[in-house]
Amino acid sequence: MISALKNPRKLFLTFFVTILMQNIFIPSQIPAFEKVFRNSPGMEFVFIPAGAFIMGSPSDEPSRHKSEIQHKVIISKPFYLQTTEVTLKQWRDLMGKRLLDSRKGTGNMPAVKVSWNDCIRFIEKLNADSQCLYRLPTEAEWEYACRADSTTAYSWGNTIDCAKAMYSNNSKRSGECLDYIKSKGLAVNQPAPVKSYPPNAWGLYDMHGNVWEWCQDLYGAYSTGLVTDPLGHNSGTKRIRRGGSWFKHGHSCRSANRAYGHPATRFQTTGFRLVREIR
Repeated sequence: MISALKNPRKLFLTFFVTILMQNIFIPSQIPAFEKVFRNSPGMEFVFIPAGAFIMGSPSDEPSRHKSEIQHKVIISKPFYLQTTEVTLKQWRDLMGKRLLDSRKGTGNMPAVKVSWNDCIRFIEKLNADSQCLYRLPTEAEWEYACRADSTTAYSWGNTIDCAKAMYSNNSKRSGECLDYIKSKGLAVNQPAPVKSYPPNAWGLYDMHGNVWEWCQDLYGAYSTGLVTDPLGHNSGTKRIRRGGSWFKHGHSCRSANRAYGHPATRFQTTGFRLVREIR
């Protein structure tokens, strides 16, 4: 330090290098992402960090399907995921009343009877009117966000609970939760308004139950080894649906449970939520 004081040029270089090192390596200088993002149509998104998890279910998980082979997945990039399913109001504000004009209910009900193809048309229009890039989540991104660092059958534990998810709200086929649903003042034989049940640890609502949600992927067998940012299969006709719904049993709401449908089919039990990419 004394020698640097005797040499102004050396002192300047020492000072310059010190400042440069601080700006590059001090963590506090790294820009932070917003925890929650809201776009102009009023859709709310929460930040999902990059990370790794075990996708699928253990062999002893009740109601497990053989397709749920456990394997390690790396999600290499952070992203934003919509905190709720796309609502009826959000759909109509962007698309008008065409297609869902006969759908009854308040604006905060999930938009259902939308095919995978309908979802793509919604996304294309949203992207055309926005500087952001939106899309459906991949199946891996969906399960990663649903689990929110959990390893159990549901994000809260291994037992389904009428107070934590909308399921079995069917007076003719599965009425396990009817009494609880009525006690909450919710209607029977249909989904609930979004945010009627508690969110998971990452601030996402209705990842378990309420309505099934379309994902990007074509349905197919899992890899048995480590994969990074998987996007399902390159062939086939069925698109992935995740999360279970109000219509039937709780085991369909497990984090690892998989379902699928033809991309042109409009199910009364199926809606969607969006990813906003981070560029």
